[in-house]
This record gives sequence, C-alpha cells and structure tokens, in this order.
Amino acid sequence: MKKITVAIDGYSSCGKSTFAKILAEYAGYTYVDTGAMYRAIALYILQHCPSSDPEERLEWIRHNLNDNIPLMGLGDAIRTLEVGNLASQIAVVPEVRHFLVSKQQQMGERGGVVMDGRDIGTVVFPHAELKIFLTATAEVRAQRRYKELIEKGTPMSFEDVLRDVNDRDYRDTHREESPLRKADDAVELDNSNMTIPEQVEYLTKLLDERRK
Repeated sequence: MKKITVAIDGYSSCGKSTFAKILAEYAGYTYVDTGAMYRAIALYILQHCPSSDPEERLEWIRHNLNDNIPLMGLGDAIRTLEVGNLASQIAVVPEVRHFLVSKQQQMGERGGVVMDGRDIGTVVFPHAELKIFLTATAEVRAQRRYKELIEKGTPMSFEDVLRDVNDRDYRDTHREESPLRKADDAVELDNSNMTIPEQVEYLTKLLDERRK
C-alpha cells in the first residue's frame, strides 16, 4: 500500500488527536498534533511575555516567533484551560498561522503522516488523499471535556465548560485567517453517539480503502 497523507479536522473535543494517533499507529505513519503546536506557542507566551493584556500578548508574539520555541514534547503543561484558551486566540494571528503551517507542510511533504487540527484539509494539505472532518454536538463535547478536567483534578462547572466550547467554536469558525470548515472532499463523521470502537472500525476501513 502506498503512503498517503491523512488530514483530520473538526471541532474541539471531538477526539481528533485520539483517532489520529490510532490511525497513525495502525498504518505505521507519523502522527502530528498541530493543536499542540499552537498550545506550545501559547505556553511560550505565558512564560515569556511581560504583559498579561490580551492585545499586547498578540502583538508580542508577532515579533517574537522564532525557531527556538519548543513545539513538541511539552506534555501536560500545554493541556491547561488557560493555555487552550490562549491557543485559540493566537490562532487568529496570521503570522502565527503562517509560521506553523510552513513547519507542518515540511513534516508531511513525503506522505505517511496523520495530522489533525482545524485547517489541515483546507490549508495545510488541500490535496491530502484522505480528509476526515469530525463533529459532535456542543453538549456532548462539553461533557467529554468536563470529564477530562475532573479526572485531572481541575474543578470547573459544566456550564463554564460548555460556554468555553461554544466560545472556541465561534472563534474557530469566524476567524479571518483559515477558519474552521469542512473541506468539500472531506468525509464528515458525527461521533456524538458513537463508541470509540465503532469509530476506530469505521476510520481504519476508510484508511485502508484510500491506501489501495
């Protein structure tokens, strides 16, 4: 089977990273979590920017993007709600998107890669052989996120989590630079009422079909 590029896009808390990892392991491909790259830059801002003002933070990162910013292997440090919210905010900054899209394209230029994010099938790899768009209701996604936060010992009300999910959806779909949308040739999968095994079975079959 030939090595192809798999692009997985979708809303927050749809399991993009989970299924991208599963598909990558199944096919023996390289997995790239682009959301983690945005979170890594957000963490870098929190650690190094002298200002806590939102607009000043965005302006600061425009002038401080460089190849020395660690983008991988940061573990749970990038998984906090504060980092996630800031990552969503900096995703609208053209300089940040151009910086990371270039790096993402370099990572997947030879195929054999599974990459997940919000603009992979539309911007990063518009010619990917397999594009998947994951979605689920906001309530289901908020419940998943709420459970994850509780398990990590981060207390937060369900109402606040749902509000955060809706806010991130709005920012992702309304930003001027590379807004979240389903590519015309993407396979859409609403996993609101699907188990993980059901989704794995569906997605691995889809991958096998495209590799042939």
